[in-house]
Amino acid sequence: GKGMSSWPRSEGHLDAGPIYVRENGRLHVVSQGAGGGAPAARPFRLFSRGFSVELCMNREDDGARRQRTDHFIFTYTKEGNLRYSAKSLFSLVLGYISDNVDRIDSLIGFPEQIAEKLFSAAEARHKFTEPVAGLRALQKFTEAYGNLVLCSLCLRNRYLVISEKLEEIKSFRELTCLDLSCCKLGDEHELLEHLTKEALSSVKRLLLKDNSLSDAGLRRMTAPVRVLKKGLESLLILDLSCNPNITDVGIGYLLSFKKLNCLDISGAGLKDVNAVIKRLQMHIGLVHSEVPLTEFDHSSCRTEGWAEQTVLQWEQAIMEAMKPQEHLRSRTAALHFYGKTHRIEEVVKCNLVETETKASGNLQFYKKENQHCPLSLKREVADSHELKNNKKRALAEQERERTSKQKHLCLTVEDWDLLNTY
Repeated sequence: GKGMSSWPRSEGHLDAGPIYVRENGRLHVVSQGAGGGAPAARPFRLFSRGFSVELCMNREDDGARRQRTDHFIFTYTKEGNLRYSAKSLFSLVLGYISDNVDRIDSLIGFPEQIAEKLFSAAEARHKFTEPVAGLRALQKFTEAYGNLVLCSLCLRNRYLVISEKLEEIKSFRELTCLDLSCCKLGDEHELLEHLTKEALSSVKRLLLKDNSLSDAGLRRMTAPVRVLKKGLESLLILDLSCNPNITDVGIGYLLSFKKLNCLDISGAGLKDVNAVIKRLQMHIGLVHSEVPLTEFDHSSCRTEGWAEQTVLQWEQAIMEAMKPQEHLRSRTAALHFYGKTHRIEEVVKCNLVETETKASGNLQFYKKENQHCPLSLKREVADSHELKNNKKRALAEQERERTSKQKHLCLTVEDWDLLNTY
C-alpha cells in the first residue's frame, strides 16, 4: 500500500511543524517549528514533494512473491492494525537449506541439535517422500547421525511400505529394534539379506513372525555369525513364530546366537519338539516358558527417532495412491447401472491375517539367570542335575553325529556367495 505521501500543506505555507525521524527505535526532531512572533523559516525537508513509499515483496511472479512473504510474521495489534515483523535469520536459513536438503554434501561433524531442527523442517516440507531426492537427503542424515534418525522401526503389516521404500529403509543405520512381522517376505527378499550387513549389526530385537521363512532363509541369515562372527551377533530377542517351513535343521542354525535371551518358534514345523527344547537349553541356555513372554507383545514395539513422522508420511502417500480415482468410480457406477460387471479390482488391504500357531502350542524360550531363580527352582535344578548328566552323555554322542554332518552342510555355495560380499 502507499505510505508517507507528500506534504498536505501548500507550497506557500512557511511553517509545516516539527519533522520527526525514527532512528534506532527512537524519535529525533530534525527541525523545530517556528514559535511566537519570530519569523518562520522554511522547514528542512528530508524528501521532495510527491515522494511515496510502497512495500513491495517481489514483482517477478506470484510464486516468488509468496516465497518472500514467508520471511515475515503478520500479527494484529490490540487496536486491530496489521503489523508485520521479519523472521529471524536462523529460521530463514533453516528454511532455505531444508528446501535444498538433497544438495547437502555431508552432515558429518555438524551439531546434532541443529541437524534435528533441519530434519524436522525438511520433514514438514515432505522432502523425504520425493522419489530420488528424498533418498539422497535421508542418506546424508543416516550416515552422520545413525540411530538418532531412527533407533526402532516397526513395519508390521506394512509390506507395501517395504516394497515402495526399500532403499530408504536400507539406509537406516544402527537400529536396535526391527519389526517385520506379517510381511510375507520369504527367504530371498533383499531386506532379509540386508539384515546380515554391518549397518544392522546393532539390531538386538528382531521380529520375523509370519514371513514364509524356511531353513534356507535361516542358513543365509546366520552365515556371517556362524563363520565370521559378524552380522546379527548382538541379537537378544528373536521372533520366528508362524513360519511353518522352519524345521529342526533350521533351529540348529540359531545356536550360533550365543547372546540370545528370548526366542519364539511357535508355529514352526518341528518334527521332534522335545529334542529341540533340549538342544536350545544345552547350547545357548534357553529354557522353555510355560506362559507367553511380554517380550513378544507387539504393543512394546514402535517406530522411534527423528524419522518417525517420515515413515507415517510414506504409508499415507502409498494409501492415497491406492485409493480409486474419481473417474473410475463414476465409470463403475455406470457399469452397475447398465448391469455390467466392472473389471476394476478392489483395493488390496494392507492388513494381513496372522497365521495361527500349530498344535505344538506355545514355544517361547528365555534365558534363566541363576541369581534371579526362586529357591524352589534352585532345588529342582539341584535334584535334576544328576539326571541331566546321564542324559548329556547320550545327547553328546547324538550331537557329535549332527555336527559332523553339519560341518559339511553348513557352508553351501550360497553361504560362500554371501560371505564374499563382506
